[in-house]
Amino acid sequence: MSTLWRWLDEDALKPWRHRSWIFPRDPDFAAKAGVVLDLYARRFQGRRLEPGEFVVSADEKSSIQARCRCHRTLPPAAARAMRVEHEYERGGALAYLAAWDVHQARLFGRCEPTTGIAPFGRLVDQVMSCEPYASARRVFWIVDNGSSHRGQASIDRLEGGWENLTLVHLPVHASWLNQIEIYFSIVQRKVLTPNDFTDLAEVTQRLLGFQRRYEQTAVPFDWRFTRADLDNLLRRLDDIEQLANAA
Repeated sequence: MSTLWRWLDEDALKPWRHRSWIFPRDPDFAAKAGVVLDLYARRFQGRRLEPGEFVVSADEKSSIQARCRCHRTLPPAAARAMRVEHEYERGGALAYLAAWDVHQARLFGRCEPTTGIAPFGRLVDQVMSCEPYASARRVFWIVDNGSSHRGQASIDRLEGGWENLTLVHLPVHASWLNQIEIYFSIVQRKVLTPNDFTDLAEVTQRLLGFQRRYEQTAVPFDWRFTRADLDNLLRRLDDIEQLANAA
């Protein structure tokens, strides 16, 4: 059997492997994504951002469960990995909402019973009511198309509540361009894996405690994906789609 697997592994074609794939379906994908990439590069509408203009990336991490293990977790030891009981009781779920100042490496977050317009509005208020954002010339908020901040209604609601706020929507299926997702991936690895909590109070304590600790040493993410990279990616996707249609 090992010989067979070695032969298969050395073969040029590996049909048993696959990757999930989704093509951009927003007709304005390049234009919308380009605005976000420009903001990351401290530019907007062809000019440099001025002092007093900030860029905030925000989103929600929903349905974070408190899994109460039926037997206590055994810590790692010599020649033994941590052991986490497979069976658990559900202790409820909550949502973690966070906002990341892209250039200042400032982090804001809160736990809510669920996601929605009102919880996201409270996150916006949490950020915009403190300095330097309260008196800023303009604060750009980068968000995806989740139901809490979707469409023109969200623009009217949030920009109507804060006159110096500008809401910027990513194109559909472009959460990978939202920098807060980088922080959420760190939270998933360092706080929520393995999921081993006694109740939601412990989940909240761990999330907010890690948030405070992270911000003490946080630096801006080394974002290198530019408009040129986006153009190259979309061009390759067009070529792939044309080949697929011709097959």
